[in-house]
Amino acid sequence: MSQHLLAQIQSPSDLRQLDIAQLEQVAQELRDNIINVVAVKEGHLGASLGVVELTIALHYVFNTPDDLLVWDVGHQAYGHKILTGRRDQFETNRQKGGISGFPKRSESVYDTFGVGHSSTSISAALGMALASQLKGEQRSHVAVIGDASIASGMAFEGLNHAGVTDADILVILNDNAIGIDPSVGALKTYLTAVKEGKNPKQNNMIKSLNFAYSGPIDGHDLPILIKELQRLQKVKGPKFLHVITTKGKGLLQAEQDQVKYHAPGKFDAATGELITKEESHLPTKFQDVFGHTLVELAQQNPKIIGITPAMPSGSSMKYMMEAFPERAFDVGIAEQHAVTLAAGMATQGMVVFCNIYSTFLQRAYDQVIHDVALQKLPVIFCLDRAGLVGEDGATHHGVFDLAYLRCVPNMEIVAPLDEVELRQLLYTASLGLENPIAIRYPRGRGVGLNWEISFQKIDYKKGKVLHQGSDIAIISTGFIGNNALAALADFDLKEKVSLYHFGCVKPLDEALLHTICKQHRFVITLEDATIEGGLGSAVAEFITTHDYQLPVHRLGIPDQFIEHGTIVQLQEICGISPMAIQQLLRTLLEQLA
Repeated sequence: MSQHLLAQIQSPSDLRQLDIAQLEQVAQELRDNIINVVAVKEGHLGASLGVVELTIALHYVFNTPDDLLVWDVGHQAYGHKILTGRRDQFETNRQKGGISGFPKRSESVYDTFGVGHSSTSISAALGMALASQLKGEQRSHVAVIGDASIASGMAFEGLNHAGVTDADILVILNDNAIGIDPSVGALKTYLTAVKEGKNPKQNNMIKSLNFAYSGPIDGHDLPILIKELQRLQKVKGPKFLHVITTKGKGLLQAEQDQVKYHAPGKFDAATGELITKEESHLPTKFQDVFGHTLVELAQQNPKIIGITPAMPSGSSMKYMMEAFPERAFDVGIAEQHAVTLAAGMATQGMVVFCNIYSTFLQRAYDQVIHDVALQKLPVIFCLDRAGLVGEDGATHHGVFDLAYLRCVPNMEIVAPLDEVELRQLLYTASLGLENPIAIRYPRGRGVGLNWEISFQKIDYKKGKVLHQGSDIAIISTGFIGNNALAALADFDLKEKVSLYHFGCVKPLDEALLHTICKQHRFVITLEDATIEGGLGSAVAEFITTHDYQLPVHRLGIPDQFIEHGTIVQLQEICGISPMAIQQLLRTLLEQLA
């Protein structure tokens, strides 16, 4: 290569000045840029590598940002960000104060819609197209969606509506047969048959929905992509282009192990080899405690079922899928279906562990209320990634579950302090419950090494005294209680502070709360969740109801969306780090003196 072309591209208008023959060089430089930065800074790799040519072709053919481009989920948008004026900022990707790992409207005019959860692109792009139509504006509207995301119910709702409009919308299916884990379901089988030419042309389900269908075409062949996009620019009404890509394209290891290289952590940019860290001395991840414990329980109880919506690796449900494939289900990106499927199984006496990331259970709220809680079905919801999750930012923090579940009748909510308590909660729940229960736990590692202890039924509704003091009572729930323990470990006035772990947020241990209120002068609540409607609200409600004249200071996630950064950084921002807790204790004790 002679001169670097990517360095000359500050916006898509610069890209359009190049000849088509030069775009292959841009593609190689763009791939290299993504690989070199993600190798050091970490992030989502495989998805962005797979759509390099498609990204270039879209910005080359369409007049973005006047033409509106919506990426589904946004894992694949790194190339888009680099080509739209953020190349110099790309090294700050997912870091505190840097650019977001997902498209974000406040970040760039080229990010037409904020994404992070899947299957929203078709509805959003259709909304834009219908609005443009009403305003008399002539522009194109493009939604790029993957084969895993298009299987979601919301995507079909968008397709169903778009097919009866004359909106100028182009849906591009980026078909690589994998989301984070391999795609599943009958739609995947159908798409595979289409790719292999085994599906009769008259049996085209997209055409049946009144879309002008074209493809499949090679998503890595720039001239073919550009020619087809230019043709579709002139076609009126809803259009659908089926594009075949390879996730991880251009990095051999990422092509060969697409699951691991979705977000591989640090790796050698030259060789692609992962940079491994010695982890044998570290505590086990909560996800693995869940996964291995579930297998043990399933060995003892043939009625135990596992369900996850497209997250078998991330949630560690994969262990049960390997051990008991007939009793563990990956239902694809279909949280609503996952919850009601679990409810249906529960009606037949099955013991159902439905593992959904906290941020994604938001998508099935009606099903939790109507199909589970209202019918008092004892589904065991395992809310992975509860609390702050770090670099994925506002779209992925699992901070709303305490508030949105606490108001639901019949729902019990628990949060273990550590891995051992999680293990015993899973065991206790497996013995049979009268109500549905949500067990929330964080992403990543716990605090201990020896979690594989004998099963023991626990009274999870009882609070625990972790430290007894005189003046201030800290009431915490879940893993964040370890920050309070750390704060007290070297606190010089610890004799004036009590610490209580309320593993159960609903129902609260009211007997212990009465004792706390009678023995202390001030209460601090601590939660890794929004303080609006969570544990702090519940304790304040109790104190008001029982006429205690006791001030309450609530610590948790403030009433705002928290951006991306490390978990340590975000805890500092929210005032729930050990140091912030110490500072608050010192201030309050001075006031009480």
